Amino acid sequence: MWKRLLTAFKTSGLHQEAFEEALLMLKASHAMHRDAVAALHQKGIMVADIYERDQQLNKYERSVRRKILTHFTVSPNPDINMGLVITAIVIDIERIGDYTKNIVELAVALPEAFDGGELHEEFLALEEVVDGMFEDIVPALQGSDVDLARKILKNHKNVSGRVERALQLLRNDQVLTGQSGRAVTAALYLRYLKRVSAHLKNTATSVLNPFHRIGFKEKKKDRDGAPPAGEISEAGGLEQEDQVLEDIDLLEDDESRD
Repeated sequence: MWKRLLTAFKTSGLHQEAFEEALLMLKASHAMHRDAVAALHQKGIMVADIYERDQQLNKYERSVRRKILTHFTVSPNPDINMGLVITAIVIDIERIGDYTKNIVELAVALPEAFDGGELHEEFLALEEVVDGMFEDIVPALQGSDVDLARKILKNHKNVSGRVERALQLLRNDQVLTGQSGRAVTAALYLRYLKRVSAHLKNTATSVLNPFHRIGFKEKKKDRDGAPPAGEISEAGGLEQEDQVLEDIDLLEDDESRD
């Protein structure tokens, strides 16, 4: 479906402009996210204009909506599906800016650079995965790259599971014991990273799914009698971690528009 939409974007002025603005939103949100993470880790490195940059994302979103509405209004044969898809994408991108602001607000509230204690290395690993998802999303959209989109979904599943395990350690008082302030900060930051990852995942699903399934897992079709990808066969199956995370995936579908 996405290849057809992308072709339509490139054959219409308004469509092309809307698509390019969506890509600009992604690039801007990536830069904001990187700066927010740096601010959290290095006290004194702060993004003074973070709110202005978030407002720019909002302006891009409104501009895209105007272009889509204009297309619907003036075109004799408007592509409703295409307009809905691009509108859904920019909603998710705008939400990334909101969570980036939340990360900056954490940095401002801390008296010193963020220290995840026993979870320090895990935070660094999660940040690397999320940054890689940002790197992949623009070429995935530009090239209608199904494999790259699936990689983003797989990486989100990884982030989601690791975040939930880290939160469980915090709830059980197994890490940052007796350090309530740092534990609260760590829990909030984990949730923000997961939500940023989820909205990148939602955006990537537009390459794989029809409009009504944007934000949800790719629905596999069993055409040759073999189990669809993601299901367990009698002879074996996926790794144990994938089985454990199946319920988390279902919850993610429910909260993916937060």
